[in-house]
Parts: sequence; structure tokens; C-alpha cells
Amino acid sequence: MPKIKLPTKSPRIDMTPLVDTFAVILTFLMLTTTMKQPEPANVDTPFSISEKPTPDFNTITFLLSTDNKVYINFDNGPDTILKYKPKILAEMGKNYNVTFTDQELREFEKYPSSFGVPIQKMKEFLDSKTPAERKALQTGIPMDSTDNQLANWILFARKVNPNIQACLKGDSKTAFPVVQKVLDILQDKNVNRFSLITSLEAVRINLDEIQQ
Repeated sequence: MPKIKLPTKSPRIDMTPLVDTFAVILTFLMLTTTMKQPEPANVDTPFSISEKPTPDFNTITFLLSTDNKVYINFDNGPDTILKYKPKILAEMGKNYNVTFTDQELREFEKYPSSFGVPIQKMKEFLDSKTPAERKALQTGIPMDSTDNQLANWILFARKVNPNIQACLKGDSKTAFPVVQKVLDILQDKNVNRFSLITSLEAVRINLDEIQQ
């Protein structure tokens, strides 16, 4: 008696649910992700072979440009409820008799890039509507002997967040006196440990030496 052969069909995978899932994830990322704002000055960091990553939290970063301007930035802490940035600005305002509104404090908290604005111009900076207006106010943080605002930013940043770490990001062509001035201010505020932000240098491998 002949055997009955059942019809065979090749398996078919329906990719529609997977494509729908990817579309939902992509849409979510596009709606929630914010583009990183450009820094106020272009900095070409020197190369090094150090692979130690920059901390994600508890950092105060000093951006040193080639035109001898100094900009700073600090994060909001490892937990969003800490809100270090508006607290630091509020302390700085009290020291200079500048009162910031809740809206201005929230605007400062959301500002993602480094800033180099004298505290007297900070309200105007936060109330600016266009990037061009803000760029015109970025004249660098004052750090001369008569008005050393950089030292006060460091003081209040450490007061609000005792775990804050200093990081220096300078251009390879930044004048040494500017770097020395920032280091002197850090040491004056008892900050003797800091990190230098560099670009990772490509390591050349000599195959002949390895084979020997």
C-alpha cells in the first residue's frame, strides 16, 4: 500500500511585528533624545595613551580656549532629585546679590554645555532666546584679582557637592599662563587632584617586533 505523502511547506517567518517594534523604539528615541549642544569654543585636545574614562557624574569641567577664555560646566549629580546645578547658581547669586527666578534656575539646569558668562550677565544669558544672543555674552569667566568669579564657582560647587571632581579640557595651543592661572585657583581652593581630558592616541603596532 503506497504511503501518503503530506504536502511540505517551507517555514515562513513574519517580520512585521519585529519591524513594528523597531519603529516604535526609533520613534521614542527621536522624541525623547536631545541633541548635544556645541561647546562655546572649539577645543582640539592633546593626545595621550590613557584609557581612563571621564566620570559621568560629580564633575566640574574647565574648558580652556585658545583665546585665553575659560568656560565651566558641572553636572546635576547622579540622581535627578539632587539638582546640584540650580543650587550652585543660587549660591553664586547670593554672593553677588543677584536673585534668580525659578524659571531661570530651571533654564540653567537644562543648559547642557559649558558657559563663560560673568554672573552679572547670567540673567540676560538665561533669558536670551537665540544662540547668537547667548554667544555674544560668552566672554569667559572672570578670574582676575579684582573679581575672581572662577574661584567662587569652585567654592560653591564644592559646597553644594563635596564629591565633585575637577577636569581640565584645554586646546593643545592654549597659552600656558592661562592653564597655570586655573591650576593656581584650584590649589588655592584646596583642589590638588584633577583630571586632564585628552584624545586617545592611536597605538602603532610593529609586526616585525612582535614576530621577533
